[in-house]
Amino acid sequence: MTHEWSADLIAPDEDFAGAPLLRKEFALDQGHGPVVGATLFVTAHGIVEPTINGTPVSDEVLTPGWTSYEWRLRYRSYDVTPLVSDTSVLGLALGNGWFRGRLGWSGKSGFYGAELAGLAELHVEFEDGHRQLVGTDATWQAGPSATLVNDLYDGQTIDARLESSDWTRPGAALEGWSGVHAVAHDGGRLEPYLGPPVRRQEVVAPVKVWTSPAGATLVDFGQNLVGWLRFSVQGEAGSEITVRHAEVLERDELGTRPLRTAEATDRFILSGGVDTFEPTKTFHGFRYAEVSGWPGQLTEDSIEAVVVHSELERTGTFESSDELLNQLHRNVVWGLKGNFLDVPTDCPQRDERLGWTGDIAAFAPTAAYLYDVSGFLSNWLVDVDLEQSHADGMVPFVVPDVLKYMEIPADFPDPDSTAVWSDAAAWVPWALWTAYGDKAALERQYPAMTAHARRVEGLLSDNDLWDKGFQFGDWLDPQAPPDEPFKAKADNGVVATACYYRTLRQVAATAEILGIPDDAGYFSALAERVRSAFQKHYVTEGGRVLSDCATVYALAIEFGLLDEADRQGAGDRLAELVRDNGFRISTGFAGTPFVTDALTSTGHLNDAYQLLLERECPSWLYPVTMGATTVWERWDSMLPDGTINPGEMTSFNHYALGAVADWMHRTIAGIAPLAPGYDRVLIAPRPGGGLTWAKGALDTRHGTIASDWSLDDHGTLSLRMTVPQGVEATVRLPDGTERVVAGAGDHQFTASS
Repeated sequence: MTHEWSADLIAPDEDFAGAPLLRKEFALDQGHGPVVGATLFVTAHGIVEPTINGTPVSDEVLTPGWTSYEWRLRYRSYDVTPLVSDTSVLGLALGNGWFRGRLGWSGKSGFYGAELAGLAELHVEFEDGHRQLVGTDATWQAGPSATLVNDLYDGQTIDARLESSDWTRPGAALEGWSGVHAVAHDGGRLEPYLGPPVRRQEVVAPVKVWTSPAGATLVDFGQNLVGWLRFSVQGEAGSEITVRHAEVLERDELGTRPLRTAEATDRFILSGGVDTFEPTKTFHGFRYAEVSGWPGQLTEDSIEAVVVHSELERTGTFESSDELLNQLHRNVVWGLKGNFLDVPTDCPQRDERLGWTGDIAAFAPTAAYLYDVSGFLSNWLVDVDLEQSHADGMVPFVVPDVLKYMEIPADFPDPDSTAVWSDAAAWVPWALWTAYGDKAALERQYPAMTAHARRVEGLLSDNDLWDKGFQFGDWLDPQAPPDEPFKAKADNGVVATACYYRTLRQVAATAEILGIPDDAGYFSALAERVRSAFQKHYVTEGGRVLSDCATVYALAIEFGLLDEADRQGAGDRLAELVRDNGFRISTGFAGTPFVTDALTSTGHLNDAYQLLLERECPSWLYPVTMGATTVWERWDSMLPDGTINPGEMTSFNHYALGAVADWMHRTIAGIAPLAPGYDRVLIAPRPGGGLTWAKGALDTRHGTIASDWSLDDHGTLSLRMTVPQGVEATVRLPDGTERVVAGAGDHQFTASS
């Protein structure tokens, strides 16, 4: 329910190093009996940490997150009844966050505004029905905090000598404080949260502390994670502890080059007493920390890492007899956690951390199995719609689209609709529909889906192919030059036209679901035109596809662009290419999510398994053999000799190439939807690759669906499955047996494999 605001958005008269404190002391109205309820509504230009009498009103961090601020600013509401007293201080601690901090690789900041500001309303209800309102206005005060520097990319500096709780106490005499002023803003932008807030999720202890060859003190947390360090320490007043963060080591020292210009450095100035530090106005992607200035000896008990991401409920699991495969799956999970921090980002560590649309277009089905991401991605899709509606139907490369404010290099393409990336407008809501069966969510996104489809229609050549303009194409094809990741083997027109056809089919199907027959007919007819053009211009006899590489075959097969005779020929050619390449990966962002499915659906299951389980670079398991704990951006982000890929764009926490986990869930564990929201489910495990057992479980709106199979020494498969009430399950066994399971509960089957 939307809140009607009456308070002013206020900014401090002095900036106070970009981390000002705002306060208002107030007394409760008397003569109305006890307080029976108190609700605080709050948001900010920047990030805000609200308190009442010094007590945080919630455990959330980095609120109100990042949206397309030009048109949407979210607010949170909290029940603060236990916190109010006869005389109270309502406080807001502000920080730069996404609103005013650095964004992108240009080195610039303040894209959305020059001033930090807070907006709050406290509604107090008394026993007799009287209501009291305390809101931000010109009577508030502003003052300095102990934070001297704060930036999401560069880190936070905290001077414990400046820490004081006086500002949270009624009647405090505050030196150096100043006034505030109202900031003009459009109240129509204010919306309640649709997705989940960001919170501290878990704590990770160090696994090792040691001294590097250069004499640096290094800490290994054993896991590439996103968040910050927290510790208590005592040392000489004015001395400084510096913490630098990085994902990897190179030549036994902290490997910071992939961070590019992001400093990822926190500094803590000691007070002389016992100080507790937690830099909540920044975040870092890291496994390793370099700590300097620590008083005394730093040990594994001295420090801890706090993992931070959006609040998500885990729904899907997977495990098998191959521990390397299990680690790959864990890496996919950790990659999601690190990059689902309010916005689905490409990476969490360098001077980027943007909502690249292509990454989530590839990864959405995997995400929707692992976690309940319905609220998280639905929230992001609102910003997709907003950005698109203000750009003539164009879905930008990133959402929120800060690139439109940046000074773009001359060799960077002019923004326009782009296959895979812009297709996120259709592919992501379709993935949510498939996973959760939420028709209302599909209806919300339908205008954005059709706007994208119609815009690309205007970009087609006269021959109905999408073969003009810039395309990312099969981005990060492993055989592309390190500094030219768009130079893939796959023809850009083939990739773009295939992706557009998939989008048109999804839009037409959505129109059918929503009862819009004219649109359904229009987009179906357009899809057939595009399919015919694809076959005429890109496909030759026997299913050969132009540019003859794994990605074009994977897309043509899985998107339904080929007739049956050509489809089998394409599958055979794909398998031949995979074998000729020694089962090493030859696909980038466009082809990787679909290549194992294309092999499987054309009768090449063993080739799909060999591709998945290959360990030589490039492969999914190569990073695992190199000690990776998240999915890398490049197949060779780290070279076999332990040095970092020389390309400028090298991240060790990108989830896009982990989209293969979707195939693992559906084919190895054998859990796949036959109807949206798993009203009907297919349980069809396909053993292979030397696996002797595998299992998966998925919490749906109906309950838990589970599949657990094993092979005995004679190759007989034993399958144990669980079906919840209200779900119809079709079981398909490796020997070809298929049946519909009647009744909820546990069921067992055996078959030859």
